[in-house]
Amino acid sequence: MSLHQKRVTGLDTIKRYAYEFWLFGLQQAWACLFAGILLFFILLTQVWYPFESLYRYDFLFVVALLTQFLLLGFRLETPGEALVIVVFHLVATAMEIFKTSPGINSWHYPGNAVLAIGNVPLFAGFMYSAVGSYIARIWRIFEFRFSSYPPLWGTVLLALLVYVNFFSHHYVYDIRWWLVAFSLLLFSRVWIAFRIADEYRRMPLVLGFFLVALFIWIAENLATYARVWIYPSQTGEWAMVGWQKVVAWYLLMLISFVLVSLVNRPRLLAN
Repeated sequence: MSLHQKRVTGLDTIKRYAYEFWLFGLQQAWACLFAGILLFFILLTQVWYPFESLYRYDFLFVVALLTQFLLLGFRLETPGEALVIVVFHLVATAMEIFKTSPGINSWHYPGNAVLAIGNVPLFAGFMYSAVGSYIARIWRIFEFRFSSYPPLWGTVLLALLVYVNFFSHHYVYDIRWWLVAFSLLLFSRVWIAFRIADEYRRMPLVLGFFLVALFIWIAENLATYARVWIYPSQTGEWAMVGWQKVVAWYLLMLISFVLVSLVNRPRLLAN
């Protein structure tokens, strides 16, 4: 092969990878449609909110509900995926009610709402639904395939233990690091393949989990900056949410991933 041919081949390779990287970003953004719309209105209503007769949280609830109906109406989510997202919404709302109760006060919602249960506006559950929506949509968009996927009972057990620990660690020993170790034991050998354009690319599934948790943590910082909810350390003035919350989001995201896997059953990589 001549030097000119090598240069042409190398340039073609760079162009192909640049195109895939661009397409990867567009597909990720498309999968984040629900979360992106929600975050846009969260930030917008922090700087400009003209409806005096409608509380901000209630307006955000209406926006989230309409967005969910539109996703279903335009078949961007399947009814089965929507059902899983609703389940995640309910279990997350139950956790929110507990976490914001006077005896726990892990965080709180500083605004008022008519559509609320206890100290929790119903809108709050949609922030968790956004995670489920993203996972369900990206699963189909990238046509996920897995290698060495763990048995169903193991993943369901992990999700149940994670959920219970979010409550129990306030009273007994916090086992979150044991749960992280359990998740690594289950998924450390799993590779996820995702299709970009016409080719499949692969990465360790655990790395994908961590990246999703990291981006949720970034979104959380934006949401707390917009004072949708705040932690005790942010009562006076805003401060960045601590890095330890990435672990909490990693574990909570696992619950959503397992729930979605019950509908979009993992397909194995061809040998």
